[in-house]
Amino acid sequence: MPESKVRLPLNLALQGGGSHGAFTWGVLDALLEDGRFALDGISGTSAGAMNAVAVAQGFALAANQSKDREEIHSQGCALARETLRTLWEGVGRLGAMLWGVPLPGNPLVGMMSQWFSPYQTNPLDINPLRKLLRETVDFALLHAEHGQVPKVFVCATNVRTGRGEIFSGKQLSIDSVMASACLPMMFQAVKVGEDHYWDGGYSGNPALYPLIYHTECSDVLLVQINPVQHRAVPENASDIVDRINEVTFNASLLAELRAIAFVRRLLREGKLDPKRYKDVRVHRIDGGEVLAPFGAASKSRADTLFLRQLFQLGREEGKRWLHQHHHDVGVRCSVESADDV
Repeated sequence: MPESKVRLPLNLALQGGGSHGAFTWGVLDALLEDGRFALDGISGTSAGAMNAVAVAQGFALAANQSKDREEIHSQGCALARETLRTLWEGVGRLGAMLWGVPLPGNPLVGMMSQWFSPYQTNPLDINPLRKLLRETVDFALLHAEHGQVPKVFVCATNVRTGRGEIFSGKQLSIDSVMASACLPMMFQAVKVGEDHYWDGGYSGNPALYPLIYHTECSDVLLVQINPVQHRAVPENASDIVDRINEVTFNASLLAELRAIAFVRRLLREGKLDPKRYKDVRVHRIDGGEVLAPFGAASKSRADTLFLRQLFQLGREEGKRWLHQHHHDVGVRCSVESADDV
């Protein structure tokens, strides 16, 4: 049996942002191809949640086929890349239909949502992505206990309480992932158990705390696809709405990053017990800045040509991060505070 290589543990935090999630697909493809990291946990919201379960699917398939740790890792990386490609190529095919894909939607649907709710415009709650997800991800396989399969945490917003809820382990399902991607003016709230849920971006995009409390790893790589900063003050109605959405979908993330920075400072000052509080090292790939020139409206564009363009941009940024910061993992933060995001 070959000797297992020492790999650096790493958690992933994957933002949602419609078809811009294909940028994250490219980042993940570069990381998986590199193969230097052992993924401990993945927290994802909306498109980030879909990417998360696709990656876990690859490792679950590998763990189901082999017991050798090195083989599970190498095959898991390869199968995860394959599953991600299958998912996003499927989204590209659905992009020709537009209607029903959990993205901001086509212009006609967007206009109708100003006056009609999804209970009126889509009374049968048709969503072709549900079928694609069912064909791509075996959730029963994800429920099996495999040590080398990354833990997945999916965030959705409880309509009744307004709080974010994390679905993981045996709670992971097509419903919980679809709930995480449910834009309330586009789709009917998704029922999971006894409650109904909307897009997780309102409460955690993505949620970082599950990675802090439910994994052993102290390093988190955030793949961010929503711009934090906006150089110009928006003046027309559509630009104002787009900026409001960016601010809203980044608010919870920035709050968690500030809390992490605060705990790190108290640990450095010796005011907290390091045995009780994790010293989280944050790293980031900033897709928001790379994607900003495309504009918020492009989040609804899901044709294959555009998705492949975003994929290539993501691969380039993933490789750049690997070159510049792979040595920081396990050693130091490459993002010191929320002010650096």
